Amino acid sequence: MIVEKKINWAILVTGWGRNARDTIKSFKNNKLKQSNISLVVYEEEPCGAKELAETCNVETLKIVRSDFKNIIEYQAFITQEMKKRNVDYIFMLNYKYIIQNQMLKAFPNKILNIHPSLFPSFLGTKTAIQDALDFGVKVTGITTHIIDHKIDEGTILQQQAIKVKANDTFDTLYPKFTKEGKKIIIKTIKTIEDIHFKNLEG
Repeated sequence: MIVEKKINWAILVTGWGRNARDTIKSFKNNKLKQSNISLVVYEEEPCGAKELAETCNVETLKIVRSDFKNIIEYQAFITQEMKKRNVDYIFMLNYKYIIQNQMLKAFPNKILNIHPSLFPSFLGTKTAIQDALDFGVKVTGITTHIIDHKIDEGTILQQQAIKVKANDTFDTLYPKFTKEGKKIIIKTIKTIEDIHFKNLEG
């Protein structure tokens, strides 16, 4: 019997890493059958994702943007480190920098992002949840997608709608994103698993 090699994932995070922590927990609890989270690249400390990763024997790597002359050199270094470790796919889980062309070319159609809106609404912003509230929408949500050279575009992988109640504020709406975010990330990884292994068979 041929044993299929698992997909090797890296997570990019520049903050504390709530979504990344939830994803590592799912990996630890064997919810990702065909995937292996092998690397967490982080920037700031304390970083909850880094701390949990280390308890789960997932390698962590601190790479700080300000240590490099520009973002091109910074992401070239990240790319180099990921290539050394045979990373297949990258998931940006609250990563604040725009991915540059050389990294896109190094991982074509293999860099994923999560955005707190239903595409094509509230793109290119870091305040999409508040923007939805300010606009008065009845439904907002979460989108995961494969990134391309345009900000907050590319191939949609999963979407999850979230209802906005009349009395919702950011503080009441945000926990809904946290709850649904856990689920949609795992669904997205499973979607990639399906695509990846079908391509290998084909």
